[in-house]
Amino acid sequence: MQISRRTHKNTQHLPDSIHPRLKQIYADRGVESADQLSRTAKSLLHYDKLAGVGRAVDLLVESIQQDKKIVIVGDFDADGATSTALSILSLRSMGVKHCEYLVPNRFDFGYGLSPEIVEVAATKQAEVLITVDNGISCLAGVDKAKSLGMTVIITDHHLAAEVLPNADAIVNPNQPGCDFISKNLAGVGVAFYLMLALRAKLKSIGWFEQQQLMMPNLADLLDLVALGTVADVVPLDENNRILVHQGLQRIRSDKCRPGIQAMIEVAGRDKSRLVASDLGFVVGPRLNAAGRLDDMAMGIECLLTDDPGQARQIAVQLDSLNQERREIESSMQQEAIQALESLDFETSKLPFGLVLYQADYHQGVIGILAGRIKDKYYRPTIAFAHQDDETLKGSARSIPGLHIRDLLEELNKRYPDIIDKFGGHAMAAGLSLPVKNLPAFEQTFNQLAEEYLKDKPLAGELITDGELQTADFSLAFAQTLKNAGPWGQGFPEPLFDGEFQLMDQKLVGTKHLKMVLKHQSGLLIDSIAFNVDLQLWPNPRCQSVSVAYKLDINEFRGRTSLQLMVEGLVAQ
Repeated sequence: MQISRRTHKNTQHLPDSIHPRLKQIYADRGVESADQLSRTAKSLLHYDKLAGVGRAVDLLVESIQQDKKIVIVGDFDADGATSTALSILSLRSMGVKHCEYLVPNRFDFGYGLSPEIVEVAATKQAEVLITVDNGISCLAGVDKAKSLGMTVIITDHHLAAEVLPNADAIVNPNQPGCDFISKNLAGVGVAFYLMLALRAKLKSIGWFEQQQLMMPNLADLLDLVALGTVADVVPLDENNRILVHQGLQRIRSDKCRPGIQAMIEVAGRDKSRLVASDLGFVVGPRLNAAGRLDDMAMGIECLLTDDPGQARQIAVQLDSLNQERREIESSMQQEAIQALESLDFETSKLPFGLVLYQADYHQGVIGILAGRIKDKYYRPTIAFAHQDDETLKGSARSIPGLHIRDLLEELNKRYPDIIDKFGGHAMAAGLSLPVKNLPAFEQTFNQLAEEYLKDKPLAGELITDGELQTADFSLAFAQTLKNAGPWGQGFPEPLFDGEFQLMDQKLVGTKHLKMVLKHQSGLLIDSIAFNVDLQLWPNPRCQSVSVAYKLDINEFRGRTSLQLMVEGLVAQ
């Protein structure tokens, strides 16, 4: 792992009221004016620039007035679950009496609005289908729904293919011709914007007065928006940072859904100190566990319930599923690493693209497996599991410099008979193919990965914000950085580096290294590195280290102290 420093940008355009170090951090992340740092709800982009939103709203208003049966078709990840819950809660609050949801079980139906899930919707007498976090690539499913006389409204954020589905309305910032500035909305963000537009239209026609309803405050649902946005790892551009900040504020001030509160409590976290990364690494995985191992309906019910007791009960079940998921994932990861390490890397180079498959891989965790192996070997990685006896389902994770969905599209153009279907983003994608095509896929995937990557360094890199001054090793500055977020994908949390003397080191747990580091100023600082390579650490002969770290505030038994969260550790 290489530690590099960012090239600093000019900071003169930012006000002097901002801490000078923080001003540099903002500038280096592309902040061009103080206005971009606003986190107030009134600074959110307006929904009127979302292509298709007007048509979708008109269809929904007509459907609501005619009391048609509306069915939300979601997805089985955290973004899909929060999108589904937000849509159901919003519609109910607007007086919609006949609405329910369907989430395809990944083991029976696979992803998205398939013809099979449309048939299930038909048994529920669905008249209007609204997809959330899916649909833009579901041509056959939309055609099936239309043939059955259903109105189809697609809300999605995934990249559109050359051919769009024949839906009655499509709301997706990434569809051709959409002028919405933020292309980074998660599925839950798109659903939220549609519901804002629907509420405005219903207000304008006097719907709430007619129904003797209080107009709902949709800001009450921003905790769901924040959770789905962070868990789906979409870039935190200016607009998404506002959505996440507002949601976090609601969670910290005890104004969140009982299900989110219960998942936080079961995880042993203090919601008043929650940060964006906690949504991604603590809450998100527990919610995702339902869709990975069981049925995401459990996770959605956790988000929908108003009963704290029921929320707690479901949260405990989700926590148990997450433990099971971690055990399965760990076993699969060890098998994959052993298989890769058994190759003779002296005579055969590691492939440019890694393809993993074993007959007993669990399809609920192949995405996580692909991510772990990608991180370890720094190669685009696809893990496959059986969808059925004849079909494999794959989950892909990529590295900077290789747009994985574009690669799959190129592969499909050159070799149109290998892949059945695919979709996704730059860094993550999904696909399916016949079992018999796996050898051909592995060969062509590696071939294309080499074309994309042959002139690029294939080693992980930690890019830091440079060294800290002695005065910045303080609880006050650590708190300033925490308050300056939310940090996340595309707007990374500040990472610093420096040379330290290693005064003390010991393993805690099974593979975490707790250290005392001495700064050149003489300051002693507690530090911890998680999941270290046990073949390298602890190292009793090591006296000095190069460290890439984040400033953290550690609270233990009422005592607050500064701590370094070590991301990169190199013996000197």
